[in-house]
Amino acid sequence: MAYDFTIESLGKCNIKSPISMSKVHGDFIANYVTDDEFIRLETTVKLGKQESMERAQVFEAAGPREMIYFSPQHVHAGLVSCGGLCPGINDVIRAIVRCLWYRYGVRRITGICYGFKGFLPEYNFGSMELNPNLVDDIHKLGGTFLGSARGGGKEVTKIVDAMEQLNLNMLFTIGGDGTQRGALDIAEEIGRRQLKIANIGIPKTVDNDFSFIQRSFGFDTAVAKAVEVVAAAHMEAHSQINGIGLVKVMGRESGFIAAHTALASHEVNFVLIPEIPFELDGPNGFLHHLETRLLKHKHAVIIVAEGALQDQLLKEIKTDAGGNVKMADVGPFIRDKIIEYFDSKEMEINLKYIDPSYQIRSAQANPSDSIYCERLGNAAAHAAMAGKTKCVIGLVNNEFVHLPIKAVVSRRSHVDPEGNLWRDTLDATHQPILMVNNPMAAFF
Repeated sequence: MAYDFTIESLGKCNIKSPISMSKVHGDFIANYVTDDEFIRLETTVKLGKQESMERAQVFEAAGPREMIYFSPQHVHAGLVSCGGLCPGINDVIRAIVRCLWYRYGVRRITGICYGFKGFLPEYNFGSMELNPNLVDDIHKLGGTFLGSARGGGKEVTKIVDAMEQLNLNMLFTIGGDGTQRGALDIAEEIGRRQLKIANIGIPKTVDNDFSFIQRSFGFDTAVAKAVEVVAAAHMEAHSQINGIGLVKVMGRESGFIAAHTALASHEVNFVLIPEIPFELDGPNGFLHHLETRLLKHKHAVIIVAEGALQDQLLKEIKTDAGGNVKMADVGPFIRDKIIEYFDSKEMEINLKYIDPSYQIRSAQANPSDSIYCERLGNAAAHAAMAGKTKCVIGLVNNEFVHLPIKAVVSRRSHVDPEGNLWRDTLDATHQPILMVNNPMAAFF
């Protein structure tokens, strides 16, 4: 499928940026970014084959422009955080506010409380005026300084009405897939009304499953916290007769946290994720391989992503306020199946089940994520001041770029069962490649 990575703009940039930078290389002064600097998606090449790239195939580089669209003294910026918690939200808020204030001289910055619902008059959540003094220390806290909520994003007309009443001319949306879909709908309504409001997204998903984006903020922290939990599960399992540590981690549709945690901890024996089919019963099922592991090594550690086995567990599709499918709780299900299996074998086990999901989501960002969030926030502020719109900021091939919201929400990123991440995960765990009794049936 072909994607168009062209970024929309509100109009021609005719205002000289208050940020003093250089246009030449070699003078030891930081350089402006120009609109003809691009980053390609694919890094692999075939020798002897010449490739020509068109504008729609490459990503626009993020960063401060020499000429900007908005006059800083006329800017009224709005910030909103939506959906579930994720480490680093406050770092992003802080970075945007400080960049707008100190680098551009913007003095009207409003935080919308409790997600998109904060725009809706029936909730009366209100807003708060933001400045560096108010946000300087919020990076030391978990959660979100502005509050968050799911839902409300479909009330597009009311939201844009509120934006007009507030006289906003740029909106920064910090949120996941559903939030950015809502932001795109809002931007489309803004376009229909012919308003000059920049709409910039900072993609937030601890699952790390946004398309094209190399890494979502909060992911490193989530893995680091999950590794601590796995260490505790391993110690419990190793200290008991046939000890089993079962840890559930986030990962609704993608098993990136589970796979990275296994690689980082070196103590995981089974990783169960949505992308890889597996069966519980039968001679090549998970439970049989768990028994074999216990007979040989006397303990086992298992990580299961929350989206695993949903094709078997979900009897009825229901959604939450954010439009996400309400999933069955796979952790207790597998825990009970393990206990039932070994009871039938009259084999003693000691199982400890740990679900650290909300502890991880609410954590303060670690240094790696904090740095990433600072740079994402700065890039978002630069993009808005240059009049970019309907785009999100992300990292592609270690470069910060502008990505069209439409492309980013078009599909989810998944662990490739045939890729090097899963191959290395199998090497780390020594689990079977497929735990299904009829491998061909798993794909039909």
